[in-house]
Amino acid sequence: MATKTVLVVEDEAAIRDMLIFNLGRAGYKVRPAMNGSEARAAIVDRQPDVVLMDWMLPDISGLELTRQLKRDPETREIPIIMLTARVDEDDRVAGLDGGADDYVTKPFSTRELEARIKAVLRRSAVDDDVLTVSELKLDGASHRVSIGGSEIALGPTEYRLLEFFMRHPDRVYSRSQLLDRIWGGNVYVEERTVDVHIRRLRKALTAQAYDKLIQTV
Repeated sequence: MATKTVLVVEDEAAIRDMLIFNLGRAGYKVRPAMNGSEARAAIVDRQPDVVLMDWMLPDISGLELTRQLKRDPETREIPIIMLTARVDEDDRVAGLDGGADDYVTKPFSTRELEARIKAVLRRSAVDDDVLTVSELKLDGASHRVSIGGSEIALGPTEYRLLEFFMRHPDRVYSRSQLLDRIWGGNVYVEERTVDVHIRRLRKALTAQAYDKLIQTV
């Protein structure tokens, strides 16, 4: 299995060095960036497999940089884990609404962070088959979703949710079941996180009126 690359965007030297050391010891190739400009340059040079994004950066907020990356077709599929000292639920939701695929509050344990990195990498893994529901098509080889030939932009977590629903049609799942199936049982994620990603998935499908395929019971 190829070594995965983690881009660490963190302006605090102590935290950045700690992440470089521990993630390197865990087998990842780690690339550091101290601010948004360095992060963008690093991504242009070579896209990482996952980004650890500090919320508070000196030149741009990590949240705004995440929004920009998720709007860009070239970078929107890169999984992003937000690192922040903000612990309020509204801040967590804002981070997820902004495009982050996961949210880790400081201080955090290295073991938990490694588990979350593995989880987002697992969710963004490519499958080789094609799933279809009417004109909705999910192509695992290209990791693209389209409706009637028009491509739909989805983040990695929304992609995994849609794939799961398409593989298990006409079944009802609780939030806790979705957390286990999509995020994994060894990672703690708040149940409201499911609502945020479902809302983002529905929004992406709204233009073609396919949002009605996902219903809340």
